[in-house]
Amino acid sequence: METFDWRGRRIAWEAAGSGPAVVFCHGTPWSSWLWRQFAEALTGDFTVYLWDMPGYGRSSKDPAHAVDFGVQAEAFQALLAHWELDRPHVVAHDYGGAVSLRTTLVHGVPYASLLLADVVAIPPAGSPFFRLVKQHPDVLAQVPPYIHEALVRAYIGNASFRQLREADLASLTAPWLGEEGQPAFYRQIAAYDESYLATNEDRLGRLDLPVRVLWGAEDTWIPTTTGERLAAAIPGATFAQVEKAGHLIQLDAPVRLATELRSWLTHVAG
Repeated sequence: METFDWRGRRIAWEAAGSGPAVVFCHGTPWSSWLWRQFAEALTGDFTVYLWDMPGYGRSSKDPAHAVDFGVQAEAFQALLAHWELDRPHVVAHDYGGAVSLRTTLVHGVPYASLLLADVVAIPPAGSPFFRLVKQHPDVLAQVPPYIHEALVRAYIGNASFRQLREADLASLTAPWLGEEGQPAFYRQIAAYDESYLATNEDRLGRLDLPVRVLWGAEDTWIPTTTGERLAAAIPGATFAQVEKAGHLIQLDAPVRLATELRSWLTHVAG
C-alpha cells in the first residue's frame, strides 16, 4: 500500500495493471479489501486503483477528522488529482456510491463510466442496527471490547445472504477492533447525514455518462426498489438484479459480479 497525505489524513491506496483506469470505491463498514480480488482479476486489461476512505481500513482514523460524505468526496477528488487520472471508470459499493456521485455531481469531476452496486446513494438508507447506532453512538462506543466485537461481527454477517466464511468475516471486522478501531466504527455512523443523499438525488438527472446499477435481490439493508428508483432517475442507466445475493454482493455472488464487471468495463472502454 502507498499513502497520500491530505489535510492531515493518511489515505492508503494501491494500483496495479495496465490499460484504462478503473477506480474502486468501498462503503461502510467495509474497506478496499472487499474489492481486491475483483480488481486483481482485471489487471491484465485495466489499471486498477483501490483506496481506503479516511477513517476506514488502513487509512488514518484520527478522532479529530470529519468522515462525512462531504469530506470523503473532497478526499476522492484530491486523490484522483494526485493520480492524475482523466475520466476514469468508477465502480462503487455502499457509501462509495454517495461519495463517487457527489464527487462528480457537486465537484464536477468527470468519469468515463459508473457502476453502482448496492449503493447508499439516495434516501432513505441504513439498516435497523445502523439507525440504532446513529441514535446512540456515544453509549455504544463505550461497550466492552468483547461485546463490541460481537456486535460488529453480527452486523457484518447480517449483510450477507449466504453465511460468510470465518476468514472473510475476520478480515472485515479487524479494522474496527482495538483502541483505534472501536471508536472509529461508531464515529463514522454518527457522521451519516442524509442531506448529502438528497443533494445527490436532486442532481441525478444531470449525469451524462454510461451508468450500470446492480442490486442483490436479497439485500435487507437497502431494498431493490431503491436500486430501481436510482436507476430510473439516471438518464440511460441500466439496472440488473442479482439473485441469491444480499448487500455483500462481492461475497454472495462473486462469479456473477466478476462477469458483470468485465462485461461492463469491456463495453464502456471500447
